[in-house]
Amino acid sequence: MKNATSLLIFILLSNFAFSQSIDDVFSQKNMREDLAIFKEIRVKANSGLYKYRTKAQIDSIYNWADKEITTSSSYREFYNIICQLTNFEGSVHNETFLPKKIIQKLRKETSGYFPFPVKWIDGKWLINFENGAIPLGSELISIDNVSIEEIISNFNKYYTTDGDNLTGKRIGIRTNFAKYYRLHYGLKNQFTVNYKGRKPNSLETKVIESVSYSGYYANFIKRYSANFDNIYYADLPEDKKYNYKKINDSIGVLTIYTFVMGNENSKEHHTYVAFLDSIFTTIKKEEVKNLIVDVRQNGGGTDPNDLVTYSYLTQRNFQENKQAWISFKKIPLLKYYDSKIQRFLRPLFIGKFNKEFQEIFTKEIDDKLYQDENSDDHKVRTPNTNAFKGKIYLLTSPAIASAGSLFASMLAGNTNTTTVGEETMGGYYGHNGHTPMEYKLPDSKIVTQFSVVNLDQDVLKKENQIFGRGIIPDFNVRQTYEDYLKQEDTQMKFVLELINAN
Repeated sequence: MKNATSLLIFILLSNFAFSQSIDDVFSQKNMREDLAIFKEIRVKANSGLYKYRTKAQIDSIYNWADKEITTSSSYREFYNIICQLTNFEGSVHNETFLPKKIIQKLRKETSGYFPFPVKWIDGKWLINFENGAIPLGSELISIDNVSIEEIISNFNKYYTTDGDNLTGKRIGIRTNFAKYYRLHYGLKNQFTVNYKGRKPNSLETKVIESVSYSGYYANFIKRYSANFDNIYYADLPEDKKYNYKKINDSIGVLTIYTFVMGNENSKEHHTYVAFLDSIFTTIKKEEVKNLIVDVRQNGGGTDPNDLVTYSYLTQRNFQENKQAWISFKKIPLLKYYDSKIQRFLRPLFIGKFNKEFQEIFTKEIDDKLYQDENSDDHKVRTPNTNAFKGKIYLLTSPAIASAGSLFASMLAGNTNTTTVGEETMGGYYGHNGHTPMEYKLPDSKIVTQFSVVNLDQDVLKKENQIFGRGIIPDFNVRQTYEDYLKQEDTQMKFVLELINAN
């Protein structure tokens, strides 16, 4: 009976952390155990750990984490520590997930959330909501006596980007501002907001009531800029993921919202290739001289949609990447590996993965397994016979990542391309991608995800492109405050003026 009681207590305690509130007590012993395992996972499985950081820097932030645990007592505080570590590495494919039970509890919370969506415009964070307690377009100065600059800095850890890029973090923050506020600062019944209205020197203070989790996201859907800055295009109907239109006889616009169109064996991919062939045949026939390529909302997708598109926009032979490597021969630390595959099938799943890795990454140098030079990713591709030879104007934004940034990086490297817009969240020279893997920490049940292939993109070295940053545009053009209020496209207007001036 005593053993049965002890077992019951053990089960209850082991489930406490992820079945209760995110604000509940979580022991420092459990924190340290999970922290040690988290670091071991990164060192043994994550090839991107030292891509942008030195070993000394990584060791330093883990020392910081250990000290933070000394003054931490809640599950939420530990989650924030893990988010900070995840973000520090600098990979857009790094993710830190709360257990499903905690996520479900957050979604059911009926109050405590900041009510209004926000948006970054011209260096300021604005209220992005009409007819609320704070006027549309008001500039946030502080919330509960904390400056908006400090608040945003605290939120950066929740949304990962490549290298030292900060612009891409605005995408996550504008979407999840209220959730990030709750995760960092806890639940709040009210918020004391200092803001500047649209009139000069109009500093005001207002106390506003909190809303539920779902109430905030309902307001986000109704945000003022919703028609202009839709977030996720992967779920669009097939015929809405891309389009081409002519502005006049000499200017065409190709817009690609996403590369989520299946792989080379899918019907959707073949439909997209037929679309490309059709429009570029027409462009060639009609002798269009200027082509605007708009990928500002493209957060990535599947190969080879990005590469096929580039083949219509280049005059050089190219590869998907110059080199790629992983840091293990077999998937390590399997007892923490988090797979959706049923347990009895996992050995087959893991074995299949390991076999593929060993067939592709065959060359070992300094404990790194490099990709076989005869693999598909190293295959030399040639320009399409209908490839565009005129002037290309690439429109970029902080939303561009993964396959979207791979494509945009190659296009930005063309000698006939002028890049206009904002720095992308995806890196210019490379990233960690291709194969995502998930591990679950045993005590907190926090899931960590990262992509294991460290790759260098096949891009031209350019003076204005900085290692560890996103694609730097030739013309840094952001939406102005006036165009935001009028919902006009500042960047497109700039490009059209630039073309007409040449």
